[in-house]
This record gives sequence, structure tokens and C-alpha cells, in this order.
Amino acid sequence: MDLLVQEGNVQVGRPSRYSEEFRQDAVALYRASDRSSVKTVADRIGVNHETLRQWIKAADEADSLNGSVSGLSGDERAELARLRKAEREWQQEREILRKAAQFFAKEMK
Repeated sequence: MDLLVQEGNVQVGRPSRYSEEFRQDAVALYRASDRSSVKTVADRIGVNHETLRQWIKAADEADSLNGSVSGLSGDERAELARLRKAEREWQQEREILRKAAQFFAKEMK
């Protein structure tokens, strides 16, 4: 999706700084990162968060036109969401236990 500049009756596309493969990889990274924050993913890969948001929107529109979202069925998407939620809970529990262990280690000294 290159920006088109109107010059007279001819449209001239400005070449994109990012390849189509990079864009697809960035969207895939966002989707795989539990969709926590567009800004976080954008900062990690070094692009503006609004740029990444536009790429995600375009990919979502393309997926809806093709009738699939990331190639997953509705049941698979629900299962993936359930597993991601469980993983977040386990990570929170692990963090709480780590902090508790640090606290009690200090108390023992």
C-alpha cells in the first residue's frame, strides 16, 4: 500500500521504506504477541506505531475479504485465546511466587 501522489493526470507511487515481507512479518509478530500493545511491538521492531496499526488494519481487511483470519477456524481462535489467557495467568502466578521467595529469603537473613 504505497502512498500515491497526484501529479497532473498521472499517479506516481512513492516507494515504501519497508518491504511487503517486512510488513507481513511485523503483522505476524503483533498477532503472535498476544496483541498486547501495538506501540510495544512497533517500538521493538523500530517502526512508528501508527504505521504498524495501518498494516494490521490492512491485513485484517485482506483476511476478512479472503474469509479467514490467520488461517484459523472459529474453534481454533477460541482455543488460542483460552490458551493465551491461561499462559498470562501462569506468568502472573510465577511472578508472584518469585517475589514471595525473594521476600522470605530477605526475612530469613
